[in-house]
Amino acid sequence: MPTSQKKVAASKFPLRLMPSVRRGAEDFSQKEGVSLNQFINVAVAEKLAHLQHEEWLASRPKATAEGIARAVEILGQPTAASAAEDDGLPENYVQTRIRRRARSGLGG
Repeated sequence: MPTSQKKVAASKFPLRLMPSVRRGAEDFSQKEGVSLNQFINVAVAEKLAHLQHEEWLASRPKATAEGIARAVEILGQPTAASAAEDDGLPENYVQTRIRRRARSGLGG
């Protein structure tokens, strides 16, 4: 975004919503304690953020086997500092991915 871009003042924008969508938006805006206008502003901002994030993800370089291997190598290197005593996992901890694989029959 250019730094010379001027701020745009809030303006009126007639918006046609299907009655069911408007009722849903009104219900949720009341539950959240905000105006319908504020609720719609936040909803549009969230949608824009999601679309911009997907666009950004699509533009990133794809992971390569070499890059992944290098990252695993780096993560496997010992550090100068030892782990704090309370940094360990609880004794009954089970990784979620392992449980899912076991349930689906994919193994580990």
